[in-house]
Amino acid sequence: MPDHVKNALATRRRVLGAAHVDRAQCATTAFDAPFQDLITDAAWGHVWSRDTISLRERSMLTIALLAGLGNDHELALHLRATANTGASEDDVMEALLHVAIYAGVPRANHAIKIAKDTFAAMAQEAADETR
Repeated sequence: MPDHVKNALATRRRVLGAAHVDRAQCATTAFDAPFQDLITDAAWGHVWSRDTISLRERSMLTIALLAGLGNDHELALHLRATANTGASEDDVMEALLHVAIYAGVPRANHAIKIAKDTFAAMAQEAADETR
């Protein structure tokens, strides 16, 4: 495996978590392998691996864009990733306030519901792990 792919996968694991990346890789078929290669190289290698801005800032940008575009499944995934990127719930709310102004109140309202549900599930999972 080339070094740039190793670096991209390492970044993807750091942000999304090893379990998610392992599941995605195990679910990859011959049909979607080219797509998985593309997103690993482009998104995780060329964008997320850059050191110009922090993972926290990238996380907030990604959440705002996903919410503004209505990509709910990916939004929930990246809300969970805040546990790894350092973006706080307050950071997420700031990003979603921007969504309300620049992409529309209905998009932000729906994203806030997803964020509340996702953060509640994450808190419950953390509590369950401590038992």
